[in-house]
Amino acid sequence: MTGPERVPAWDPSLIPDPTAALEAQLLVFAKELGEGYQRERERAQHLEQALGDLRQAYLQTVRSLALVVEAKDATTGQHIERCRLYGMALLAEMGMADDNREAEFGFLLHDCGKVGIPESVLNKPGPLTAAEWRVMRTHPIIGYQLVADIPFLRTAAQVVRCHHEMFDGTGYPAGLRGEEIPLAARVFSVVDAFDAMTADRPYRAALPVEAAVEELQKMAGTQFDPEVVHIFAPLSERLIPRSAA
Repeated sequence: MTGPERVPAWDPSLIPDPTAALEAQLLVFAKELGEGYQRERERAQHLEQALGDLRQAYLQTVRSLALVVEAKDATTGQHIERCRLYGMALLAEMGMADDNREAEFGFLLHDCGKVGIPESVLNKPGPLTAAEWRVMRTHPIIGYQLVADIPFLRTAAQVVRCHHEMFDGTGYPAGLRGEEIPLAARVFSVVDAFDAMTADRPYRAALPVEAAVEELQKMAGTQFDPEVVHIFAPLSERLIPRSAA
């Protein structure tokens, strides 16, 4: 008859260490999380690149459309491209560029409605008659009708429609006043006037930057948004240094 079975001594090393197991799980989780983050980052970069490419394609398309207008109006030169650059710089200075990224399309296309204006009116060498002015003043509406139904130009369409509105309500076509006028259109009216004054025209030489800014300041509150003019004044000399004006 055998004796009682001997029970092995208790060995605590045989019990799994829960801390080690948890650390191993956390390491696996961290690795998977890092790999997932990297995949999402790469996907976001690819998407950002695709959106950038698409936006560049839109910009080139809009430039091509704007060149049609520029070719018809002999006085514009590089006016539309300068207005785009000045306008986007001003929006950035105001901290509003991200909220108005499509505004540059409107800056380029602001006069697209002139394709519907007879050249006898558009390029008339002398003053326009009252009837001819009524025809000329239809170009914001014509332009708006051309672009309003294009999805990526809906914001730009507001610039096209409102770029001749004045801060005091005396502009056209709707007589909008103050902040009734979209911000991008208020910005455009300032840079448009500034470029018109600081560029050579067949009938006069370009004004110096400081003289053009003085004119803008005189009309702040009537033709122009005074806050926009206030922000643009110091920016103007960075856009056109005095030595280049």
